[in-house]
Amino acid sequence: MVVSCSKEQGIGIIQVSHTLTAATVDTFREQLAGWQAAEPDVKNFVVDLKHVDFMDSAGLGTLIAVLKQITERGGDLKIACLQKKPRMVFEITRAYKVFEIYDTVDEALNFFD
Repeated sequence: MVVSCSKEQGIGIIQVSHTLTAATVDTFREQLAGWQAAEPDVKNFVVDLKHVDFMDSAGLGTLIAVLKQITERGGDLKIACLQKKPRMVFEITRAYKVFEIYDTVDEALNFFD
């Protein structure tokens, strides 16, 4: 299991419990899509990366694809608890300009309207 999803204040919390790499992104997408299909009313999401200590370009690309899919449905996605090594990927690629990044899940939740 790469992803566990829950709902708080009507917002989807996506907890990633594994590295996000080329080896795991397909499973991540499948598990997230399954949860989204079961919870069609959830439009906004927070991705909790507290347990992700490594991410490669495939992982980042998947997060960007998920962000695009969610915004096309009128929702938003925020990143929380970005760890040191994945943060470097965000900085090198300037992905921090694409995502809103927060220190905690609660902080990210507070920035939804």
